[in-house]
Amino acid sequence: MPLKYALVHEWLTPKATGGSELVVREILNHIDADLYALIDFESSNPESYLYKRQIGKTFLQHLPLARQGVQKYLPLLPLAIEQLDLRQYDVILSSSHAVAKGILTNPDQLHICYCHSPMRYAWDLTFDYLNQSKLGKGGMGWITRYLLHSLRQWDVLSANRVDYFIANSQHTARRIWRCYRRAAKVIYPPVNIENLPFSPDKEDFYLIVSRLVSYKQVSLIVQAFNQLKRPLVVIGTGPEMKNLQAIANPHIQILGWQPENVVKTYMSHAKAFIYAACEDFGIALVEAQACGTPVIAYGAGGALETVRDIRTCMETGTGIFFKEQTVTALVDAVEKFEAYQDCLKYEYIKLHATQFSTQVFADRYLDFLNQCQEERPSLR
Repeated sequence: MPLKYALVHEWLTPKATGGSELVVREILNHIDADLYALIDFESSNPESYLYKRQIGKTFLQHLPLARQGVQKYLPLLPLAIEQLDLRQYDVILSSSHAVAKGILTNPDQLHICYCHSPMRYAWDLTFDYLNQSKLGKGGMGWITRYLLHSLRQWDVLSANRVDYFIANSQHTARRIWRCYRRAAKVIYPPVNIENLPFSPDKEDFYLIVSRLVSYKQVSLIVQAFNQLKRPLVVIGTGPEMKNLQAIANPHIQILGWQPENVVKTYMSHAKAFIYAACEDFGIALVEAQACGTPVIAYGAGGALETVRDIRTCMETGTGIFFKEQTVTALVDAVEKFEAYQDCLKYEYIKLHATQFSTQVFADRYLDFLNQCQEERPSLR
C-alpha cells in the first residue's frame, strides 16, 4: 500500500506569500499530500494554486478577523494546532515558523519538520515585540511576558514531537540547536530563478524590495541614502510606509506595492540590491542575484550563505557586506561597492544563484525524505 502523507503549515492567506509558502508549494508539486493549516483563505481564492483544494482547518478559521492573520490569537495557536487529527497518515510533513511542528503524532508515524525559524516573537524578537507593542506596557506587559514564557515552554516541548528537522540555512540550524537542542539537516528553500530576467545593463539606481516593518531596517537604508545622495527605489508596503515617506529626500522613490512584472524589471536593472535585515535565509537576496544584480547586505544570518563578498572573493564575488546595522556602516559599504563595481561579473552572479533553484531543493528534500523513511522499520 502507498504511504499516506499529510502536510501541515501555519496559515494560508492571500497575504502569506513568503518563502515558507514557496516551500509548501514545491513540496506539493512532488508529493501527493493532504494539506492542513490553522486557517485557510486560499482554497476560496480563484487566483491561488490552492483554489478549490480540500484543506483541513482549525477552529481559528471562524474567529473574527482571522483572515487578517491569526497572530492576534497567539495564545490559542498551540491549542489549535493540537486539535488536528492526523492519525490516518503514515508520514507527517510540517512547514513551520511558529506552531505547525506541534501537531500530535503516534509512535508509528514519521514526522519531518522543515523549520523556517523557531518562533521569532517567542525567542529572538521577544524584546522588540514587547517594546513596540502596547501589550508590552504596564500591567498588561507582565501578562504578555508570562504568555511568551509559556509559549517558549510549549515550543521546546513540541520540538520533541519531531523525528527529523530540516533547516532553511546553517543560521537557522544553529538557532534550532540553541532553542531545542536538536540537530537539523540544511536544505536551502526553493527560489524560482528560472522566471527571473537577467540583464547585464544596469542603471543608476539602488533597490530594496521588502515588507516595510521595523526589523527589516528599511528606514536605516533610507537615512543612509539621504546622506549618500544616490538614487534609491523602495518597493513594498507595511506599517513603516508613512514614516519612510516623511524622511525620504526627493531622490528616493517610495513606490509601495508593485506587480510582479514591475518588481522584476527594477530588480534586473538596479545597480545593486540593498538589504539591512538579519534573515534566516533571505530569498530576495537570491532573486536579485538571479537577475545578475549584485547585493549590498548586512553581513549576518542567511546572507553569509548566499552572498560572496567581492573583497574576499575577487573572481567569484556577488556583492559586499557591512558589519553593523548603522547608517555609517551602510554608507561606507556603498562607497566601497562603487570602488569594486567594475570587478563584478554579472553572468557569474546569475550562475551563483542556480544552486538555490527549485530543482535543487526538490532533489535534496526528496532524497532526505527517502533516507528518513528507510530508517523507520514501520514504513518499509
